[in-house]
Amino acid sequence: MENSNKFVAVKALVFFVITVALFSILIFLAGCNAIGMGGNAQPSLPGGLEADEGKEPRISVYIAEKETVEEMPIEEYIAGVVAGEMDPNWPLSALAAQAIIARTFTLQQIDEKGGVPGRNAHASTDTEEFQAYSTADITPRVREAVELTRGKAICYRNQFIRAWFSAYAGPRTARADEGLSFEGKNPPYIHIVASPGEEIIPSEEANWSAIFPLERVREVIGEATGRDPGVVERVEIKKKGPSGRAVTFAVNDQKISGPGMRLGLGSKEMRSTYIDEMNVQGNMLHLSGTGFGHGVGMCQWGARALAEQGKTPEDIINYFYRKIKIIKLWD
Repeated sequence: MENSNKFVAVKALVFFVITVALFSILIFLAGCNAIGMGGNAQPSLPGGLEADEGKEPRISVYIAEKETVEEMPIEEYIAGVVAGEMDPNWPLSALAAQAIIARTFTLQQIDEKGGVPGRNAHASTDTEEFQAYSTADITPRVREAVELTRGKAICYRNQFIRAWFSAYAGPRTARADEGLSFEGKNPPYIHIVASPGEEIIPSEEANWSAIFPLERVREVIGEATGRDPGVVERVEIKKKGPSGRAVTFAVNDQKISGPGMRLGLGSKEMRSTYIDEMNVQGNMLHLSGTGFGHGVGMCQWGARALAEQGKTPEDIINYFYRKIKIIKLWD
């Protein structure tokens, strides 16, 4: 009788443990649904955007050339961004992918920062503050690309992604902590992929070389670190990232990040941190490399190459970003 009672007690305990385990699994799956892991949850419009549910919002845009703030439908703004950020003559799918990127960037910035609070606006046409913008370059193809992707944006776990992109990533794209000195962990949706753009970009656009006075290099290091490195005798790459980019430079014995060096010397001259050759000759630093931009996220030349292969805008987005969802916020 005693053994029988023990058996019943053990059986009841096992049943209880299994029940608790199943209940925990159900709660976990429900949570995954809520944050976008296989569910229908998606981010809503950021606060401050006026629009009826399912309708296109209007945003305020600081027009740098006029120093005025204008209100417009967000899709009208996106058309100007696409025209300013990508060659309007490129394939429709590439332009459409750029439209999704531009829309996502705008919504993410409004959601995180309120847009451009210093201008009392959601967006700005000043490229140092926001995105490039050109109404003069809007063509029927640009408008078609924007309309094709109307209301579409990219999210990861119920949040708009940081929709980084660059003109040409070189042989492969970069992690955020590598190409941008991004603080914190590399976002899960940013990964390294080969850029198909390498197969179609003209060599004069893909490759670059530049010469900088060593005194300028000294100034850049001093401004970045607050310490004068002295007369420049050596410039070295101390560390490379997983994509092959220079993550850390050393000038004499003083270190500076790759992105910091590039921005300090001039991002249009030192086009990337993908360095092929570097040497000091006399009082000048000679650099050569490949790529244009930080290399994180979508490569525009890569997008063009994929578009020419017949890929859809969604295909292009999913190639450069992983584990993401493309959602539609308005009709």
